[in-house]
Amino acid sequence: MSVKDRFAKYIHGLQDSICAGLEQVDGKATFKEDRWERAEGGGGKTRVISGGNVFEKGGVNTSVVHGPLPKSMQEAFGVGESNFYACGLSLVIHPLNPFVPTVHANWRMFELYDNEGKRIDCWFGGGSDLTPNYVFEEDARHFHSTLKSAIEPFGVGLYEKYKSHCDEYFSNKHRNNEMRGISGVFYDYLRPTAEFDEEQLFAFQQANGNAFLPAYLPIAEKRKDTPYGDAEIEWQEIRRGRYVEFNLVHDRGTLFGLKTNGRTESILMSLPPRARWEYDYQPKPGSREADMMKYYQPMDWV
Repeated sequence: MSVKDRFAKYIHGLQDSICAGLEQVDGKATFKEDRWERAEGGGGKTRVISGGNVFEKGGVNTSVVHGPLPKSMQEAFGVGESNFYACGLSLVIHPLNPFVPTVHANWRMFELYDNEGKRIDCWFGGGSDLTPNYVFEEDARHFHSTLKSAIEPFGVGLYEKYKSHCDEYFSNKHRNNEMRGISGVFYDYLRPTAEFDEEQLFAFQQANGNAFLPAYLPIAEKRKDTPYGDAEIEWQEIRRGRYVEFNLVHDRGTLFGLKTNGRTESILMSLPPRARWEYDYQPKPGSREADMMKYYQPMDWV
């Protein structure tokens, strides 16, 4: 079986395990599955959870799509007419309690073929990142340490490299590079080489995917019953507004999906059910919310 077929099988199994783990923490809501097909080729499984004890809205989606590469993407990749194959899992979870952090992750594989079906390029990408409204330093250390432990066997310094990429990528450039959360790891365009072949890249993807539940679930369990009120909800909605801005302005995955005739409902699943924008909003000086702003910049968590 080819690596791409094995990777597709892996992400479908990972989708099952992640959904089961999140449902167990929530204790009320379950994921609803919506299977869809793409006219140009392929399809996916969108799984959405909402109205839970812990998770207000979330999705864990898989897709395996293929077909002619759209003109807009040909220009972006600097290629002529060609065909592509893209396979991956993408998730975003927006908790109800403002003290439980939003989390995002994805793991994907992309192949590009010429008109005769010969593969001309291949790469992997992905990562996980945490977006708390209220930062608990021990939670941040746990999340980052878990990701580092998963990556370290594949090379010294890889965690630091991909954490730095995450710091840079998940920031709102239009808001003076204010990060949308406290980062994680992010990598893209990892191509097979003599030193790091497809099998090793596949194993690397599995290690990162398998680290998600151990990194996130203990935090959700710890914070899900923390009392909160209107002030905390308002801050949550302000921070969610920043999340929406990033996804619609800067996120390459969102833009790729929309430009390749992806399923709009699945792509915009990443947006929260509630968000807030207030003109020139500034947290009250000396407040807990104002203190949180110091965390939305690159920090060393391990």
